[in-house]
Amino acid sequence: MAAKNQKKISKVDGQKFNKASKKPFKTKKQPKPDAAPSKASAVASALQLEDDIPDFPRGGRSSMSSGEREGIRSQVDAEYVEEEHRFTKIKRKQKMRKQGDEAADDFGSLFGHGITGKPPRFANKITFKNISTGMKLWGVVAEVNEKDLVISLPCGLRGLVRATDAFDPILGSEIEDNEGISVLSAFSVGQLVSCIVLQLDDERKEKGNRKIWLSLRLSLLHKGFTLDALQEGMVLTAYLKSIEDHGYILHFGLPSFTGFLPKSSQAESSGVEVRAGQLLQGVVRRIDRTRKLVYLNSDPDTVSKYLTKDMKGISMDLIIPGMMVNARVQSILENGIMLSFLTYFTGTVDIFHLQNAFSTPNWKDEYNVNKKVNARILFTDPATRAIGLTLNPHLVHNKAPPSHIKIGDIYDQSKVVRVDRGVGLLLEIPSIPQPSPAYVSISDVAEEEVRKLEKKFKEGSRVRVRIIGFRHLEGLATGILKASAFEGPVFTHSDVKPGMVVRAKIIAVDSFGAIVQFPGGVKALCPLRHMSELEISKPTKKFKIGADLVFRVLGCKSKRITVTHKKTLVKSKLGILSSYADATDGLITHGWITKIEKHGCFVRFYNGVQGFAPRFELGLEPGGDPSSIYHVGEVVKCRITSSVLASRRLNLSFIMKPTRVAEDDEVKLGTLVSGVVEDVTPRLVVVYVKAKGYLKGTISTEHLADHHEHAVLMKSALKPGYEFEKLLVLDIVGNSLLLSAKYSLINLAGELPSDFSQIHPNTVVHGYICNLIETGCFVRFAGRLTGFCPRSKAMDDQRTDLSKAFYIGQSVRSNILDVSCVTGRITLSLKQSCCSSMDASFIQEYFLVDEKIAILRTSDSKGSKLKWVEGFNVGCVIEGKIQEAKDIGVVVSFENYNDILGFITHYQLGGATVETGSIVRAAVLDVAKAEHLVDLSLKQELINKFREESSSKKKRKREASKDLELHQTVNAVVEIVKENYLVLSLPEHNYAIGYASVSDYNTQEIPQKKYLNGQSVAATVMALPSPSTAGRMLLLLKSISKVTETSSSKRAKKKSTYNVGSVIQAEITEIKALELGLNFGIGFRGRVHITEVSDDGCLENPFGNFRIGQTVTAVIVAKPNEPGSKKGHQWELSIKPSKLTGPSDMGGNLMSEEFDFSTGHLVSGYVYKVDTEWAWLTISRHLNGQLYILDSACEPNELEQFQKRFSVGTAVSAHVLFYNKEKKLLRLVLRPVGPISDRNIDGGINNLQSNFSNENVMAYTHEGDIVGGRIFKIFPGVGGLLVQIGPHMYGRVHFTELKDSWVADPLSGYYEGQFVKCKVLEISQSVKGTLQVDLSLRLSSDGMVCQNSTELCNHVDTPSKHVEKIEDLSPNMVVQGYVKNVMSKGCFISLSRKIDAKILLSNLSDGYVDNPEREFPIGKLVVGRVLSVEPLSQRVEVTLKTSNASRGSKSVIDDLSSLNVGDTVYGMVKRVESFGLFIAIDHTNMVGLCHVSELSEERIDNIESKYRAGEKVMAKILKVDEERHRISLGMKNSYFRDNTDIVSEKESDEDVSKNDSTDETMSIILPDSSSLGVQHMDIHCENGEGLVLADAEARASIPPLEVPLDDMENLDLDKVVIQNHTHMDEETDQHEKNNRWAKKKAKTEREQEIRAAEERLLEKDAPRTADEYEKLVRSSPNNSFVWIKYMTFMLSLADVEKARAIAERALRTINIREEKEKLNIWVAYFNLENEYGNPPEDAVEKVFQRALQYCDSKKVHLALLGMYERTEQHKLADELLNKMIKKFKQSCKVWLRRVQSLLKQKQDGVQSIVKRALLSLPRHKHIKFISQTAILEFKCGSPDRARSMLEGILREYPKRTDLWSLYLDQEIRLGDTDMIRALFERAISLSLPPKKMKFLFTKYLEYEKARGDEEQIESVKRKAMDYVESTMA
Repeated sequence: MAAKNQKKISKVDGQKFNKASKKPFKTKKQPKPDAAPSKASAVASALQLEDDIPDFPRGGRSSMSSGEREGIRSQVDAEYVEEEHRFTKIKRKQKMRKQGDEAADDFGSLFGHGITGKPPRFANKITFKNISTGMKLWGVVAEVNEKDLVISLPCGLRGLVRATDAFDPILGSEIEDNEGISVLSAFSVGQLVSCIVLQLDDERKEKGNRKIWLSLRLSLLHKGFTLDALQEGMVLTAYLKSIEDHGYILHFGLPSFTGFLPKSSQAESSGVEVRAGQLLQGVVRRIDRTRKLVYLNSDPDTVSKYLTKDMKGISMDLIIPGMMVNARVQSILENGIMLSFLTYFTGTVDIFHLQNAFSTPNWKDEYNVNKKVNARILFTDPATRAIGLTLNPHLVHNKAPPSHIKIGDIYDQSKVVRVDRGVGLLLEIPSIPQPSPAYVSISDVAEEEVRKLEKKFKEGSRVRVRIIGFRHLEGLATGILKASAFEGPVFTHSDVKPGMVVRAKIIAVDSFGAIVQFPGGVKALCPLRHMSELEISKPTKKFKIGADLVFRVLGCKSKRITVTHKKTLVKSKLGILSSYADATDGLITHGWITKIEKHGCFVRFYNGVQGFAPRFELGLEPGGDPSSIYHVGEVVKCRITSSVLASRRLNLSFIMKPTRVAEDDEVKLGTLVSGVVEDVTPRLVVVYVKAKGYLKGTISTEHLADHHEHAVLMKSALKPGYEFEKLLVLDIVGNSLLLSAKYSLINLAGELPSDFSQIHPNTVVHGYICNLIETGCFVRFAGRLTGFCPRSKAMDDQRTDLSKAFYIGQSVRSNILDVSCVTGRITLSLKQSCCSSMDASFIQEYFLVDEKIAILRTSDSKGSKLKWVEGFNVGCVIEGKIQEAKDIGVVVSFENYNDILGFITHYQLGGATVETGSIVRAAVLDVAKAEHLVDLSLKQELINKFREESSSKKKRKREASKDLELHQTVNAVVEIVKENYLVLSLPEHNYAIGYASVSDYNTQEIPQKKYLNGQSVAATVMALPSPSTAGRMLLLLKSISKVTETSSSKRAKKKSTYNVGSVIQAEITEIKALELGLNFGIGFRGRVHITEVSDDGCLENPFGNFRIGQTVTAVIVAKPNEPGSKKGHQWELSIKPSKLTGPSDMGGNLMSEEFDFSTGHLVSGYVYKVDTEWAWLTISRHLNGQLYILDSACEPNELEQFQKRFSVGTAVSAHVLFYNKEKKLLRLVLRPVGPISDRNIDGGINNLQSNFSNENVMAYTHEGDIVGGRIFKIFPGVGGLLVQIGPHMYGRVHFTELKDSWVADPLSGYYEGQFVKCKVLEISQSVKGTLQVDLSLRLSSDGMVCQNSTELCNHVDTPSKHVEKIEDLSPNMVVQGYVKNVMSKGCFISLSRKIDAKILLSNLSDGYVDNPEREFPIGKLVVGRVLSVEPLSQRVEVTLKTSNASRGSKSVIDDLSSLNVGDTVYGMVKRVESFGLFIAIDHTNMVGLCHVSELSEERIDNIESKYRAGEKVMAKILKVDEERHRISLGMKNSYFRDNTDIVSEKESDEDVSKNDSTDETMSIILPDSSSLGVQHMDIHCENGEGLVLADAEARASIPPLEVPLDDMENLDLDKVVIQNHTHMDEETDQHEKNNRWAKKKAKTEREQEIRAAEERLLEKDAPRTADEYEKLVRSSPNNSFVWIKYMTFMLSLADVEKARAIAERALRTINIREEKEKLNIWVAYFNLENEYGNPPEDAVEKVFQRALQYCDSKKVHLALLGMYERTEQHKLADELLNKMIKKFKQSCKVWLRRVQSLLKQKQDGVQSIVKRALLSLPRHKHIKFISQTAILEFKCGSPDRARSMLEGILREYPKRTDLWSLYLDQEIRLGDTDMIRALFERAISLSLPPKKMKFLFTKYLEYEKARGDEEQIESVKRKAMDYVESTMA
C-alpha cells in the first residue's frame, strides 16, 4: 500500500515538481519500473519530512545512498535548465517594451522556487493571466447582496461569490429548518474572508467583463485537514452551526470533527450579535480526540495576535490565507521582498503590501536580510506552490484597512511620494482624518503618452488627482491625472440625475439598443424604443459607433443608467417629473406611453414614475378607440389631475384645459345631494341629480337600504318621480354620480373617508362590500378607497362559508388593522367581536325604511292612508273582536279599520281563554305598517300599564324616579320574536316597550342566536321614542354590543446592509400625528418617531416644518426585527442634530437606551392614544407613559374635557410617579410629586393578598392636597360617598364633609360618575396595612376655592361651625349634626367625621317622643347643646331640649376642679382594655383611667379575666390634668389601707340602666381596634403607653404572608403553666416566676427589635422598584422578611408569576440551616397559591408536598392548618386535621387543635376525640392534654364537661395544686360565686404540705378581697389561722 501511495503522489505532483516551495525536490518524470522502489521511497521520504526521516540515522549515515542523491540532483538540474529554456522562449514571443523581460516576470506566471536555485527578480502578483482555479485567496467583503457577495481580492481584482457557494450545503440544510440563513445576515461589508477560486470566465471575453467566481465553503478551504493535523494554538475559521445554552456549535466544513465555542470565551463585550451561519475565527484551545471535538477561543485580541507555530510535517493544504506567521527576510526583489517562514516555505511581498503604505524610493533600506517580521498569508497557489504575503499593519492586526475617500472626489494638493519608472505614481492624498495612499497608472497620468515618467514628476511635488477606484484589501485608491477627467458634468454614477441633458459617444449598437459612454467614462443604455421618435427596424443604420450625440437621462437605478434620444423629450422645456412627490395637481409635463388599454393609457415619466390617463381624459371622440389614436412609445403632453403619494398613483389627462364647474356648485365625494327617480332598471335606479354640472346619477339595488330585504322591497315600490331627499355621493365618473341611499353612509356624510390619509389604524369605519373572493372580501368607502379583509379576519367563527356570510353591497362596520403608506394597502377586520354597533342606527334604519315602503305602497304618496296608525300607538289599549283562532295565535279585527288585522300569540294571551266573536281589550306591542298588521297582548301587566299612565298625577310622580335615560342598562323580557328584531318589555320601568335588533351590520346573513318568549335579556337604552325613531324606544342587546380586542399578525420584512449609526438621505412619504414615514435606499422604509425630531424637548408641532416629498438627512438608530425597533418591518431613524453630528462609531449605542427615572422626575412626551380613563404618552421610541384622568386636573370642568385636552399629538409635561423597567412604562401625574411617605408605601407592601396595586399612587398624595375625584358610590343613610382618586385608590367622604353649611340633604346634587374636587384630610393605615383616605368636598377648606367660586360667600354666617377636635367642645356649646343611629334608648349624631355624640331618649325633645325612629330618621339634621365631654374616651353627650330643665340634675358634677388628688371615689367599669380600665365616676359625667400598673401590687397577666364591664370598683384619684381633661386613678390595696371608714354607696337601678345603655350604644361607635374597614381611634392615656399598646395590637394582626408558624402560641391556653407538684416551695415559685418573666421579656425585646428593624428598613429607604428589592435581597439573602416584602411588591403590580419566581429563588437562596426562615417562605407560598393558584386547592397541595421534603413535617402541617383556619376553609382544615392526628398521634398540640376546631365550629364528637387522644398519647402528656382541653371547654364548649374532666384528673392527682389553681381560675372567670367558694373550701380542706396550703389560702384571700366582702375576708383569715394552729399542734 505504501508503494502505491508513493506512486500516486509521484504522478500527481511530478509535473510541477520544480514549483514547490519546500527544500526537498520531487521528480518530474515518471520513474522507470526497475527504479521505482528506490525513487518512490526517496519521494515519499521527502514528503514526510522530519516525521519519517530520523535526525541521526544509525551509524551517522544518510538514509539514501550517495548514488541516489547524485542521481536526484542531476535530474533536478536538468529539469531546471529545461524549464528556464522554455520560459525564455515564451518571453521572446510576447510583445513588450525595453524592460519586457522584467515586465513579463512581473505580470507573468507565478513562481514558487525554493531556497536553492535562481532567485526571482520580482514579487508575485495575481492578474487575470496567472489566476487559476483552486487558488486560495484572502479578500475583504466589498458588497453584500441578496444573491451574491462581491469580494475585493489582492492586486485590485474583484471576485463574486454566489449565495449557494457562501455556505456548505450540509450547514445550509441544517440551519434552514430552524431559522434560515442568508448572506445578508451572515456577512458584512469590511469582513475579511478566505476564499478559493471556483471558475474563471472565458478568456475571449473583454478584460473588463471577465468575472472570477469564488467559493467560501470551508469544505474546500479545509480540504486535507484532519484531526491529527490540528494542534493547540492554531487559528481556524468555522461556521456557527447553532446557538446553545452554554456556547455555540461550530462546523469546519468537514465531517471528521466538529467544534465548540463557550459563551464565556466569545467576546460578548464587543456588542456583536452572533447568528447561525456566521463565520467565526478562533484559536484552538483544546482538542478532545475521543469525542472528535475542537474547543475554540474567539476573543478578537487573541486571534489577531496569534502566530502560527512551526509544526512538524505541515503541508501546503494547512496554509490558509489570513494565517499569521513569523517570517525572515531572505532577499530584496525589484518590487518587493522574499520571505522564508515555517522552516520550509518561502513567499513574496509586493511593494503595495509593505509595512509602510507610503513607501519612498528608499524603501529597500528598511528591510535587511534576515530581518524578522510578522506577516499574513495573502494567497496560495497549490498548482505552482506560489505563496504571497502581506505586511500591511491593518491586515497583520486582522482588520481591513479603513477608507477615508470617496470615488469621484478631487484632491488638489496631493503629494507625489514615489515614482515607479514605466509603471506609475504613488500619491499621498490629504484625506480626513488621516492621509490615504493612491496610485496613478502611467496610462492615466496624461492625455498623451508619457515615456519618461521620472522626468515629468518629482518626489514631493503636488498634483491634482481624481479618485476613480479603491482597492479595499490594500487600502489603496486608484486615481487619474488627465485633464479630461475633471471636465463634464458626469464622472461617476452619483453625478447622474434624471432629466439632465448630456452628450455621449456611441460605443456599441445591438438589437436591444445602443451603449453610450459619457465623457467621464460612465456608460448608459439607450433602449431601442428611445433611439428615435418612431420605431426603427435597423438601429445600426441610425446610430454609428463613435458618433457623438445629445441624450437626456431617463433614470438611474442600481448603477444602471438609461437615456433617450427622442427629440421631443430631449428638447422639452416642460418640468421634469422624476418622483411622485413632485407630482402636483395641474402640472403639465411630457411622458411616453407604455401601455394602451380599452379603459385608458399608461404613461411613464422619468426615474420610473408612472401614471394612468382614463378613457374620458384622452380627448377621444365618442366610440373612439385609444389604440387607433395613440401608439406605445409615443411622447405625449400630460396634465396631472390628481395624485395619491402614499399609493404612488397619478391620474392624468391629455386634455390641457378641463371643463370646470363653479367651485360652489361642485359636487364632492362624501357630500349629500337630492335627486328624482327617472327610471328603474333591473339593476339600477337612475335619478336626476339636482346639482350643476351633473345630470344623472345611479343607485344600485344594494344601496337602497342597509337591510337586504328592504332594498329589494324598496326597489319594487319605487316609481319614476319619487324624490330622494338625501343621497350620498359615493363616486364621480365623468359627469355621472354613483349614489347611495344607505342610512349608515348618509349619517356619516362628510366623515366617510375618501382619501388614504383619512384612514387611521384601530378605528371603526362604515363601508360596504364591493367584491368577494375566496381569500377574503374588499370593503369600499367613498370614491375608490378600498380595503381588504382576509378570510381569517372576516368572521369570529371560521367554519362559516364567506360567500354565505356576506353579500356584495352589504353595509359593514370595519375595524382598520393596518395602513401601509408605501404599498397603499388597507387591512381590515369584519369580526363582530371588534366591529359591533355602539348605537341603535341599524334597527332605526329598519323602521324608517319600513315606514317609507309602506308610504310608497299606497296610491297617495303623501301617506293619507297611513292615518290608521294614529289609532294604534305602541302601548295603548284598544278594543277588538276575535275573528279567528289559529295554531300560532288569535286573529283580531277592528270595527273602524276593515283592512287592519291584529294578532295575539299564545304567549301574549296571558293564560286567558278567548272565544271567536268575543270582544277583548288588548295592548298594542308592535305595528307593521307595510303589512297592515298589529301585534297585541292580553297580559294584564301590559294592559294595566296603560291604565296607570292615565291615572292621577301623584302616581306619575312616583314613577318619575324610574324614568329611563339614554345609555342606561336595563333588564328586559322578550315579548315577541320577529324575524329581524325583538319586541321587549321592561318590567322594572312600568313595562315600557322597546325594540332591539337580533343582528348587526356584519351579521345580517349569519344565523343568529334563537330567543324565546319570556326570556330575560340585558340591553342598553340607545334612543327614546321620537319621530326619528318612528315613535319607538330602541335598545341595544348586550350580546351584540360586547366588544373584545383582536390582534393581527405581523410579517417579517427583508433586512438590509445598512448599519446602526449610518447617515442616510431619506424622502418623506407620509406625515402622521406621531411619526414621519420615509423611504430610503432601494425599497427600504423607515420612520422617525416624534421624539426623534428635536433636542429641545417637546415642541407643539414638531412636524410643522416638514412636507411630503422633502428629502432629509437621518441616522439609523435601529434595524428591523431588532429589540430596539417597535415596528418589525420598518427602520427606526432619527433626525436629531445631536445624533446626526455625533461620532460615527456609535453603532449599537444608538439602539439601546438606558432609562433611570426617580419619583418626581419631570418628563415630556406626546399623546398617542386616549380614551375615557387613560391618556398614553410616548416619551421616546422605547418608553411610554400613562396618565390617569384623575391625575390630570382637580377641577371638575377640566376632568370632563379630558379627551379634548389630551388629543392625539398633544405635547405634555408630567412628573414620574412609578417606573416599570420590564414593561418600560412610566406612571405619570401632572402635579409635582412631593416626598414619599413611608406609611403610604407600607400599605402596598405588607398586604400580599391585596389585588389592587397602589403603584406609589399615594406616594405623592399628602394630607391637605387638593385632588380630582370621581364619585364611585353613594352610600345610603349617612354613609357618605366613596370617591375614586386613582386607578385603584378610593377615599371616603364623611356625611359632614359634603357641604360647607348644615343642610337638610347634603347628598342632593351628587350622582355616581360625577367629577368632584376633593381635599385630602387624612391618610391612615388600617391594622392589615391597607390605606384609608378621608376626603372633604367642602369649598371652605383651604385650597378648595376657585377664583370664580362664589359659593363660599353664601355660607359665611353659618349658625354652627364644623368641630374637628373634641377639645373644641365645651358644655353648653351649640352644635349641629346628622342622626347616625336610632335605638329605643336614644340616638347618636355625627358632629364631624371623628366625633359622634350620644343623645339619651329623655334629651331628644322637650315633650314626649313616642317613636324615635320615625321622628328622628337617619340623616336628619338636628341642633343641640353639649351636656358633657369625655376627651379621654372620646365620648360626647348632647341634648336637643330647649328648656333649662334638660341640663340634668344639679347633683351631677362636671367640673374637674371639684376632684382632688387623693380622694377615694366609687365608680363602674365602663370598658376593659389591655392597658387598663376606664371607670365612670359616680355622680359625675367624667371617666378616669386606671392603668394596668395601678390595678394591683402584683403583675396581672390577663386583665380581662379579673375585671368585667359594669363591675363596681373603688379607686383613688392619683392625678387630675385639667388642660387635657384627663383623670388618672389607682386601685392598689396599699392606697386604701388607711381608709377603713369608707362606706360604699349603692347605685340606683336607674343609674345602672343608664350606664348599661351607654355602654351598649358606645360599643357601636367605638369598635374594637383590630376590626377592619373602620378607622382606628387613638386611646390617650397619661403616660403614653396606650398608643404603644394600640400599635402592638394592630401589629398583632399579621398580614397573610407573615403567618406565625404555630398559631397555638397565641391561644390563652398556652398561658397556663402546668407545674410539677414536687416544686411548690417558695424558692421554686419565685424561680419559675422569674424564668417566665425573663422569657416574656426576651420575647418582647425580640419583637421590638424586629419591629424596629422593619421600621428602619422602611424609614431609611423603602424599596420602590424591582432593582431596589434585588439589592436588598442580595444584602440579606437569609432574611425571609425581605423576600416576603419582595413578593408582596410583585403582587401589587399584579405579576403573580414573578412573585412565584421570587419565592422559588428565596427557597434556593436561604441557607439550609435557617429552617425558620425557609418555613416562613413556605407559609408565604401557601398564602400566595391559596389566593392566586388555579385551582387554589391543587396549587397549595403541590407546594405543601414540596415543603414536606425540606422542613419539619409537623411544623409544615401546623402552618398549613393555620392558613386554612384564617381563611375559614373549614372543610380543608378538617381534612388536614384528620390526617395530622393519624400522622402525629403522640403530639398533644395536634390533638388539642382538633378539639379546638370542633368546639369553634359547634360540632359534636369532642368526647370521642378525647378518648382517642388518651389512647394515643403517652401517659406523661395526659395531664397536659386534659387540663388544656378543659380550658377550651370552659371558653368555647360546655363548662359541665370541663368540670367533669378536671374532677376526674383531680381524683387521680388530688395534691396537684397547679390543677386546683387552673380549676379555680376558670371558675372565677365564669363568675359563679357559690361554685367558686365551694371549690376553695374543698381545696383548703385537703391535707397538703404547708407551702401548698399557703398558696391556696393566699389565692382564696385575694379573691375575697376583690369581691370586697369583709365578712368573707375575715372568714378566710380565721380558716387560715385554724390551719396554722392545727399544724403547729
